[in-house]
Amino acid sequence: MAHTQNSVAVLGIGAMGHGMATSALRAGIPTIVWNRTPEATRDLVELGAEVAETAADAAQRAAIVVTMVTDTDAVVAIAREQGMLAALASGAIWVQMSTIGVAGIERVAALAVEERPDVTLLDAPVSGSKEPAEQGQLTIFASGAEDARERVTPLFDALGQRTIWVGPVGNGTRLKIVNNTWLAFATEAVAVSVALARRLGLESRRWSTRSAAVRSFPHGRQPSCNAFSRTTSRPSSP
Repeated sequence: MAHTQNSVAVLGIGAMGHGMATSALRAGIPTIVWNRTPEATRDLVELGAEVAETAADAAQRAAIVVTMVTDTDAVVAIAREQGMLAALASGAIWVQMSTIGVAGIERVAALAVEERPDVTLLDAPVSGSKEPAEQGQLTIFASGAEDARERVTPLFDALGQRTIWVGPVGNGTRLKIVNNTWLAFATEAVAVSVALARRLGLESRRWSTRSAAVRSFPHGRQPSCNAFSRTTSRPSSP
């Protein structure tokens, strides 16, 4: 596969990366995949993916490179030791979608600025799990240069039902932390409410249904964050 304007490389084919690559392929996006253990990529070939032998090989063939791995050290190892960052074409976009925390994204951003100022880094962690990733139903908390947004919109539309843009690199990660905190408190509140309802002798079936709805929050309605974000949504499939 030659380098094309809309080609995407997904580096890290774990549960989330696999689902995201599947969604990109389903949308017709030329997709290159790489994983430390190639076995994880084999079924993606049947969907039309090309498997790169190295992270650097994948990066040099794509206009947009997604990293979706376990932690900051893994991201940095792919970028530096595996040669991904050096292999990126000038003007390429690196979309860091792993959940690595504020210190992690600051470390990655510093690395990108120091070693490849000609590459655009976007910070775009997601809310959702394996199934929403496979169905293109993630929520994406995106941050970074405005002039890169149009280029990544087809990819983000394929991966998620909603993208929330929140300013410069690092804000996506910060909003992901806020989202996780909200969800934790909401889930705890429902659990306490259900327990209280039972103690008061109330029917708890409706409470249990509401609890399930709260747990699905990352894949459905969320606070708009209109005070500091721009939101783009894709209608859910019927």
